[in-house]
Amino acid sequence: MTLYTVWVAQSCAMIGFSFVMPFIPFYIRELGVTDPRWLPIWAGLMISGSGITMSLTAPIWGSLADRYGRKIMVQRAMFGGAIILSLMGLARNVHQLFALRVLQGAITGTVSASIALISSVVPASRMGYSLGLMQMAVFGGSSVGPYLGGVVAQRFGYRIPFGVTGALLLISGLLVLFGARERFARPSPEQRASGGSLREMLLTPGILILLLLYMMLNLGGSFVGPIVPLFVEEILGMPGRAASATGVVLAVSGLTAAFAAVVVGRISDRVGYRPILLLCTSLAALMCFPQAAAQSVNQLIVLRAIFGLGAGGMSPAMNAIVTTIVPRGSLGRAYGLTTTAAAIGWGIGPIIGGWAASALGLRMPFVIMGAMLLALVLAQHLASRKPR
Repeated sequence: MTLYTVWVAQSCAMIGFSFVMPFIPFYIRELGVTDPRWLPIWAGLMISGSGITMSLTAPIWGSLADRYGRKIMVQRAMFGGAIILSLMGLARNVHQLFALRVLQGAITGTVSASIALISSVVPASRMGYSLGLMQMAVFGGSSVGPYLGGVVAQRFGYRIPFGVTGALLLISGLLVLFGARERFARPSPEQRASGGSLREMLLTPGILILLLLYMMLNLGGSFVGPIVPLFVEEILGMPGRAASATGVVLAVSGLTAAFAAVVVGRISDRVGYRPILLLCTSLAALMCFPQAAAQSVNQLIVLRAIFGLGAGGMSPAMNAIVTTIVPRGSLGRAYGLTTTAAAIGWGIGPIIGGWAASALGLRMPFVIMGAMLLALVLAQHLASRKPR
């Protein structure tokens, strides 16, 4: 019951978070940034600002989850996000919007909080399927949200969707509050001491390479995030339709990623998490290069759909690998560290991608992203040949 309740809540939360993503660059333009050279840079900073603060606060929230329970951390992320995202719709300039994005990164983090909760309550034999289902919520919500958000923004303006987002996150928090169950016993001081510090966890065999993989996967995945709306606008040559068209592009890749997450999660329980991770990363890498050459939105949609199949299988495999090397009593801290690594990549990627787009054009970031993911495939292959 808890698994499916949290799945529904996370789906609503991700619809909310992604509801405003298709038009962030256009909202920034409405707030006064009209220079085409600075627009992709500010768009990258909006994503990076929240990623950097999330990387700093995630280990703290993870430690608190191990001490006081994982359910309350999910509620904190969802209720906090409801307030902050609603306030974004009231921003008067780009600096206020940026400050709220930075605060969002520090307070939210529903994905890692939900994964830590589910990892602590489901049996190990269903771990791949359960985490795949949670990743399906992330990708599924992220696919529906941009399309709906783009339609609402195009009809009602860029401020109203932030209020809708706040309402969706409020509903998500209430679902967890009243529907999720966690049998959590607060650890004694002796148990907390035996669980080890963050430093000792970092020394756990296999953790450092996993953290590097988390960082690089999210850096590669977020590299083109802020420029997708601008790229769609360039292909269309019709700014008035860019928001809704971007929503379709993101929705298609999100839907295929959601499908891959749950299917690959179930398969990985049988064949192993590491081979699945290598295969999915390879597919995502190879699909980056042709996106740079897309000449129409339809071509981009097809390529993003195939890319989503690879991207959708990576995160469940990574999250399941964590549960094989970390005790369940320390999962909050473990996922706090992985969130930090992921957020660093997520924070650095848009900044670099924004500068690359500003200096080299809107197509080159797709090529760079593909090269980074291919390098990661090679690193995974070399690491798998060494003793674990």
